[in-house]
Amino acid sequence: MNEALILCEGKLATTTGKTARGLVRYSKKYRIIGVIDSSQAGKDAGEVVDGVRRNIPIYSSLTDALGPGTQLPQYIIIGVATVGGMLPKDFRPVIREALLRGISVIVGLHEFLGDDREFAEIALSSGATIQDIRREPPLSLMHKYRNLARRIDALRIPVLGTDAAIGKRTTAIELTEALSGEGIKAEFVATGQTGLLQGARYGVPIDAIQGDYMVGELENAVYQAWSEQRPQVIVVEGQGSLTHPAYVCGTRAIISASSPSAIILQHAPGRKYRTYDPELKLPMPDLRKEIGLYEAYANAPVIAFGINHEGLDRGQIGEICATLESEFGIPAVDVLTEGAGRLVKSLVDRFPQLRK
Repeated sequence: MNEALILCEGKLATTTGKTARGLVRYSKKYRIIGVIDSSQAGKDAGEVVDGVRRNIPIYSSLTDALGPGTQLPQYIIIGVATVGGMLPKDFRPVIREALLRGISVIVGLHEFLGDDREFAEIALSSGATIQDIRREPPLSLMHKYRNLARRIDALRIPVLGTDAAIGKRTTAIELTEALSGEGIKAEFVATGQTGLLQGARYGVPIDAIQGDYMVGELENAVYQAWSEQRPQVIVVEGQGSLTHPAYVCGTRAIISASSPSAIILQHAPGRKYRTYDPELKLPMPDLRKEIGLYEAYANAPVIAFGINHEGLDRGQIGEICATLESEFGIPAVDVLTEGAGRLVKSLVDRFPQLRK
């Protein structure tokens, strides 16, 4: 794997740093050798992200990361997912320095750095590259909706949510890995930049695709995963929330593209407000109403909760999961504290053909 540093200045411990956090936890495509975040310098990135030491050091600057005798990494990855997808201004000097040193830059923002004249000129001179992974394909290569789900002989399980930045991708990846560990062939389909950066074989950055092609492009990725791998289960990463006023289109497109067999709903019981703009104080939705909307729109059952333990201590996680299970009659699972085994069981119980 190619070595990469992550630039996440001031954001690793926040939801804005979710791209960096995802890569620290899990990466099949790059070997992460460090994170740049002066607010956490000297710590281990894994311990900052979720309390698990992963021997990924946090540096105060690019110069700090590239000490004497250090071999240059091939890439520096922009590790933030900002509201609106714009590059933080204080990231520019670090990117400039990386490009001058010949380190290529990988970006998952809506702001395309390859179109930035200053960066493009430096890259051309140094031989570095700038990869904007949210840049959509030419129109001639994009796919329209074709109702391909009817041809897919595999369960389609999207992990959807009650909010943005709530752990849908993490639960989806952990579920995929756990299914494979039980001998059930499963494939993960990414719908955002972080999942693609982590090494998903299939997927599209759905919020970067024009509306006319959004469903068709993801549908094509799901179909490609089935036709090339023939999995028993296709786990699709969710985006935003069906009722989040700022992030509604992605969820609808994912449901339309995957035609779900069943849904896992990711929820953060410790949140009072939805993530987006703290000043708006958008309240978290009523969970029973949210389930009803998802089931009606997708014509598929919610069969389990994925739980984000943000703001909860260990004792509270167990108590809240037990309460949710008693109230709704389905498992409530925090994959980061207990693994995804009970999510696998919920799928096998609902779809006995997986036992074959």
